[in-house]
Formats: sequence, C-alpha cells, structure tokens
Amino acid sequence: MSEVYATRRAQLRERCNAAGTAAALISRPANVRYLAGAAPQGAVLLLGRTEDLLVCAGPLEDRPTEGRPDEALTLHVPSSPVGDTAVTAAGLATAQGAESLAVEEHHLTVARHRAVSSVAPGLRLADLGGAVEQVRVVKDEEEISCLRIGAEIADQALGELLESILVGRTERHLALELERRLVDHGADGPAFPTSVATGPHSGRRGHRPTDRRVEEGDFLSVCLGATYRGYRCEIGRTFVIGTSPADWQIELYDLVFAAQRAGRESLAPGAAYREVDRAARQVLDSAGYAEALPPLTGHGVGLEIDEDPQLAPSAMGKLDACVPVTVEPGVHLPGRGGVRIDDTLVVRPEADGGPELLTITTKELLAL
Repeated sequence: MSEVYATRRAQLRERCNAAGTAAALISRPANVRYLAGAAPQGAVLLLGRTEDLLVCAGPLEDRPTEGRPDEALTLHVPSSPVGDTAVTAAGLATAQGAESLAVEEHHLTVARHRAVSSVAPGLRLADLGGAVEQVRVVKDEEEISCLRIGAEIADQALGELLESILVGRTERHLALELERRLVDHGADGPAFPTSVATGPHSGRRGHRPTDRRVEEGDFLSVCLGATYRGYRCEIGRTFVIGTSPADWQIELYDLVFAAQRAGRESLAPGAAYREVDRAARQVLDSAGYAEALPPLTGHGVGLEIDEDPQLAPSAMGKLDACVPVTVEPGVHLPGRGGVRIDDTLVVRPEADGGPELLTITTKELLAL
C-alpha cells in the first residue's frame, strides 16, 4: 500500500504545484487517511517542500485492527503533547523553507486558521479546496474490495435479523442488535447510526430509532451499513410484519422498487448525476408523490458515508467508472409509513457487465 499512498500524494502535489503552492496541510480526517493510511485521531499530514510528515499529537498506539500509517512517511510527534497538530505542521512547513501553504479551509475552523497564520506570519495561506475529495471520487480495486466485504457483512447481519422474531421488539433494540451483528461479522463498526423504522415511521430517511414496538401489519424499513478498513457501504430494505401486505403497501412498494431499478439501470460512465436522479424521481413524480420525495436519489460512498458525487436534481457532473454510489429512493406518507430501498453499487461500463451490485439482500417484499 505504500506505493498507493505515495502515488496519491504525488497527484495532490502536482495540483498544488500547478496552483503555485509549495506545500499543503491536510487536516480533514478522511483525507489524511486516504493519503497517509490509518492515522491517530487528530493527526494531520504535511506535504512539505522537502519532506512529507505525519504530525501526531502523541506516540502511535498498537492498533493492529485499525491499520497503521504509511511506513514511508516520517512521523513527527511534538516534544510537548499539548497543542494543535495543524499549528505544529505550519511551523514545520516554514522550517522547510516553504513560502506558501495550501490548507483545507472547508475543514479548518476560523480559530484554527488564525492560529496557523499566527505561528507562521510569513507563510502565504491558500485554499486547497476539495482537491483531495475530487481525487477520492474514483476508487481503485483495493478500495472497492473493502466496500464489497463491508457490503457482505451488512447483508449477513440483515439476513440474520430477518430470521428472528420481530413482533413486540422496539426499533431501538433492533438497531442495537444489527450493530452488534456487524461487529461480530468483522466490521470495524457501523458506517452510520443504524435506522430501524416501523409503522408510521417507516420510509423516513435517517429516522432515529425510538421505543416504538413492532406490530403486526407494519411496514418495517431498515437502513444500515458496515465500515471495513475505513470504507463505508449502505443498504436499505423494507418489509411487512407478520401478515400478507395490504393492497396500498404492495402498490407503494412496487412503485419505489420501479424507481430504484430505474436509477440503478441508469448508472453508467458518462451518465450525468442529475439524469440518474431524474430516472428514479420521475417514476415517483408521475405517480403523484413529488411532495413526498427526498432531496436526492443517492450519493457517493467510501471513507465517508456521504461523499461526492451527489445524485440530485441540480447536481453538476458526470459519472466515471469505478465510482461507488448509493441509489436510495423512498416515499414516506405522514401517519401511514412508507418504503425505502437502498443499494450500494459500483459504476462499471457495459463491456464489464454494467453497474456492480454490492448489496445483494433480496428486494422482494417479504412478510416476516
């Protein structure tokens, strides 16, 4: 992996040089991990004028399950553990003779930005912008492999839950059980807070579990994800509890399923982000559910659960191959409930079989 990290840092350095900055300070945790490997909390990366440094607040601990930083990087631990690693890195950039430093202004707080400026008043600060995030959009096969394993873990955890007795259990209890199962099967942890929604709560995007108990005839919508070696995936499914679904439940489910299929089938290199959103959205819009739709159809995943690209009506840009995204349309009807179906896929060209589905739990409307 050392060569991979070195290549990524070289790509970023080229961007910095083209913009006229000799050094860069990376502070956003996901970006640090992307460029330097698993780093301690609070660590920052300095792409220096003469040497790249991983600046840590204290000595590395033994964390074999979480991985280690790139061995090719020089670690810098201040003699005094008190202080801001970003401020320390700015001082090191000055010591290397840098006259300019690109920083992630979208991550640094105003106070932290001022502290960096004050420690190196002769250093010209420039905005790095989302340069690292842009490079992160297209994944290599090692990254996709981590997402694939995470998806397998999430599928396994969800499948085991569906085999248990659900009636009478609370949303909160089911969510906790799912997160425990994720870890039991090898996940670093959940990719985000697990959502379990029953009855009138079902179909809500990002619903936080409550003490409402599962009842016969409920829609049950579940959204969960696993983190594996730092990479996060997502799956969402909707079921009916304990009885044959009612006609309105079948109708609504079939509609959301058709929308989700349209979104999945539109994933291809060169497809506009907004066109993927439109493919799914127009199915639901034409059925009269425009007011009940979420603001976006899907988003990128990787070291964070919500990355670029955003599959939304006003999104600009086109998909590339090897970009993992979610497709997650849903409809929530206040007071009744709703349906959400969510998959993680990787954009692939038609010659390679089209979009690769990572989350494979059945999308059939099951009565549990």
